Amino acid sequence: MKLRALILCLAVISGQICFSPDAKGAETSLTADDVITKIENRYSVPGFSARFIQESTLKAMDITDVATGKMFVKRPGMMRWEYEKPEKQVVITDGENLWIYRPGDNQVMVGKAPEFFGAGKGATFLSDIRIIRRNFSVSIAKDKDGYVVLDLLPKQKKADVARIYISISKKDYEISRIGINNSYGDETIIDLIESQFVTSPDSAFSFKIPKGAEVIKIDE
Repeated sequence: MKLRALILCLAVISGQICFSPDAKGAETSLTADDVITKIENRYSVPGFSARFIQESTLKAMDITDVATGKMFVKRPGMMRWEYEKPEKQVVITDGENLWIYRPGDNQVMVGKAPEFFGAGKGATFLSDIRIIRRNFSVSIAKDKDGYVVLDLLPKQKKADVARIYISISKKDYEISRIGINNSYGDETIIDLIESQFVTSPDSAFSFKIPKGAEVIKIDE
């Protein structure tokens, strides 16, 4: 995956499958606050893991990248994204530090997680669902056929995250899809598959830079 596409994936996290608030007239018995409360309760666990399929589109370049892998989350703020295809790479944060390791290039990008993941980039709300209530204005975009889609508008507007949609199953209130749009028309969709509530060790969310690896500071 090209570096620009990787950054978009994190600014995410399209093409043929997209979210849009096209059901404004749909009737619903749930309020947005009801749904947030239900998913907060569902994810009030130490952590979870899931396989993911990610499709990212750069509108200006008419490029779409598809990536697959596995992700791990631990509250609060810890995430690990292991990309398997189209090329291996790992994105890790302990809530404070960020590492992006590309073994094929023996390259590590390092930075500070709060600055990089600000305004909802990287689907960071998965590491603490309470972020949704704090950082977004939330409304219901769709409520039908066993799922509800929430429309999240960042309270602090930034170009790299203009709007986020999350799709939630009304059967168990698990998040199954995330759609992130920026102000340039780029879009990323992440489908979460085979979610499991598990507790990963803290060591899974730290990274030791391999000897001889090229180190690039993200904020430079």
